[in-house]
Amino acid sequence: MTTYRIGEAAELLGVSPDTVRRWIDAGRLGAARDGQGHREIAGADLAAFARSLADQPDSGTSRSSARNRLPGIVTAIARDTVMAQVDIQAGPHRVVSLMSREAVDELGLEVGSRATAVIKSTTVVVERGDSS
Repeated sequence: MTTYRIGEAAELLGVSPDTVRRWIDAGRLGAARDGQGHREIAGADLAAFARSLADQPDSGTSRSSARNRLPGIVTAIARDTVMAQVDIQAGPHRVVSLMSREAVDELGLEVGSRATAVIKSTTVVVERGDSS
């Protein structure tokens, strides 16, 4: 059975370890003590909790069939006469979008703006981060 330490769970959920501790202390997320007394979270429990966070409605968003929403901050914009490249830092993830310059202007995007990368794709590559 896969288990995660608090720091690992925090990294996967995109929050601080203190937030994970508060969720555990409040009973929102289950954890057990290992042989050394450290708290660990069962992988299945963490997955269910992550799913519950994703299922919570995001206020201020319109209805959409896209399920992959990554809120973040605009870190760079490169414009030319027709197109623009917008970089968004969403937690530990850098998302790059190519769009029309007109769209960037209409959205009022600038470095430092809050933005959400909404991803809908027929191709999603899944990699495993460990050597197992």
